[in-house]
Amino acid sequence: MQHTLRAAIVDDEELARGYLCELLAGQSGIEVVAQCANGFEAVKAIAETAPDLLFLDVQMPKLDGFEVLELLDPANMPVVIFVTAYDQYAMRAFDAHAVDYLLKPFSAERFDRALERARARLGEKRPLATIAAEARGHGERPQRLVVKDGSRVHVIPLSRLDYVTAEDDYVALQSEGKSYLKQQTIVELEAFLDAATFVRIHRSAIVNLERVARIEPYGKESRVAILADGTRLPVSKSGYARLLEAMDDSHGKRNSTR
Repeated sequence: MQHTLRAAIVDDEELARGYLCELLAGQSGIEVVAQCANGFEAVKAIAETAPDLLFLDVQMPKLDGFEVLELLDPANMPVVIFVTAYDQYAMRAFDAHAVDYLLKPFSAERFDRALERARARLGEKRPLATIAAEARGHGERPQRLVVKDGSRVHVIPLSRLDYVTAEDDYVALQSEGKSYLKQQTIVELEAFLDAATFVRIHRSAIVNLERVARIEPYGKESRVAILADGTRLPVSKSGYARLLEAMDDSHGKRNSTR
């Protein structure tokens, strides 16, 4: 007996959701278990319904499609077909382990080909790589971080991120006196961040350069960074070198703009 595939549709356009539902209704062995109009609804619904197949819009208010993927459990990732009106997202879609993408407006024939590819992909062991890291374009920097906290989703603009500390396979993001735990290693997060602003000062700490008030000696060969709010962070020898380099670069850029 053929297993019924569970599909979720995420698109902020009601007509687009309706069109996908109509196309799926003509397919055997597929049940639509969730329809979502934004990324926040999607994260909650996907966790609750555990779909096999996800039709995911890219550009949406509140959370975009790539941020939705970042908040899902990589170990239970559905097969993803991106749906977008912008073809520049195509390569990012494949980098994010999407099985295919549908460029709006698309035909029923194009939909059928994407669904055929999705069926072929089902059952394969999908990589557990950090989805968001692979989804972002080369050289592209995020402007914010998203963190799932139970059923809530927090959006943290990078301009408000003070510092980051490592907690095993998690990072603790410190922003405006609050701490948010994110399932990501500090090495993975470091690759996201602009090194001109966020400096890895220790194997367990990244700091926003603008928050550093001063550096003080600590012990014989170590140092500590004192932030504007009084927080003290350890600074390793290599971290101190990176910090000085970043400060020199920042100083040079300020002088060049005068």
